[in-house]
Amino acid sequence: MMNRKNEKKKMLSGRLYNPSGDDELKKDEKKCRMLVRFYNGTTEEQKDYRSQLLYELLGSRGERCHIEPPVHFDYGCNTYIGENFYSNFDCIILDVNKVVIGDNVKFGPRVSVFTASHPIDPEVRALPIAYGYPVTIGDNVWIGGNTVVNPGVTIGDNTVIGSGSVVTKDIPANVIAAGNPCRVLREINQKDKEYWNAQRDEYFATDD
Repeated sequence: MMNRKNEKKKMLSGRLYNPSGDDELKKDEKKCRMLVRFYNGTTEEQKDYRSQLLYELLGSRGERCHIEPPVHFDYGCNTYIGENFYSNFDCIILDVNKVVIGDNVKFGPRVSVFTASHPIDPEVRALPIAYGYPVTIGDNVWIGGNTVVNPGVTIGDNTVIGSGSVVTKDIPANVIAAGNPCRVLREINQKDKEYWNAQRDEYFATDD
């Protein structure tokens, strides 16, 4: 008989666990599905209600947190989002383990963050057990549309991930990275800062 005690504790520690395990996991999952359904049914006029739902759904979130529906979570309560977060349409976060997102992070459309995984061996994979590794996304990160962030990955501060990337390994801070598998293309440098500061200054200096 499979041991079904402490399945949530096993899940959050990165060990094999039974996804249909104990009562607490079932309760968390049911609450998440309900809140996500409510959220995805809202309109743009219901900003306060959306904000309330995100406070109930997520482990924590900053004051400014805008997520375009539809969005999908496994549990929601295992996702922790910093200040000034924006996610475009069709975000998927499979948070069977912790997902920690820093301040000033932007997601393009259809960004997927996966902490969930399954055993490589087919006989073990056929059992009703799985595992998950945490994902950490630093401050000031921009992740382009249709990017997949895989279990166990850390993305450093200020980094830009190009659209369509599949992030399978850690990406350092202050770089532009893209591809499948995602790899560092170059560092973000002083020329980038000078160029974009000039663009900003021009924007605020003109009315047309």
